[in-house]
Amino acid sequence: MTILSKTITAFGGILLAHACYSAQEHSALHSLRVATAASLTSSSTVANSLPIDVVIETIVATFIILLGLVLGTRPLRPIQWRVWAGKIEREGEDGFKDNNGEVNKDYMGNPFNFIESRPNFVDIRKQRKEFAEWVRTGGGGQSTR
Repeated sequence: MTILSKTITAFGGILLAHACYSAQEHSALHSLRVATAASLTSSSTVANSLPIDVVIETIVATFIILLGLVLGTRPLRPIQWRVWAGKIEREGEDGFKDNNGEVNKDYMGNPFNFIESRPNFVDIRKQRKEFAEWVRTGGGGQSTR
C-alpha cells in the first residue's frame, strides 16, 4: 500500500472508532435516562435510536476506509491466459510491479516457458531449413556407387 492509501485508511479508522465511541456514550447516557425516568414514573416509553450525526459519521468512515483499501490494491491481472502471456512477453517483470515498485510475489514468468523448453518440443520450420541446407551442401558424406 502506498502512503496515501495508508493515510486515508487510518483516517477512516479513526473516524469509525470515534463513531463507535459516540454510539457507546449515547447508549450509556440513554440507559441512565431511562433508569432515572423509570424510578420517577412507572410508564416510560422512550425510543432508543442513535443520533443522525453518529449514523452519518459511521457511513462516511466506512466509505473512507473502503476508498483507502481500494487505492492500495495491486492492479488486476488479465483473466485470459493469452492476454496475460502477451503482457509478459511485451513488458516482462516490469508489467507485474505493485504500487511500491517491487515485483509481485505471484509473478512466475512466462506461463508457456515449460512448453517451449521441453526437450521433445520440435520446431518443424527450423528442421526444414536445416534439412534444406544439408541437401544443398551435398548431404554430408554421401558415397557414389
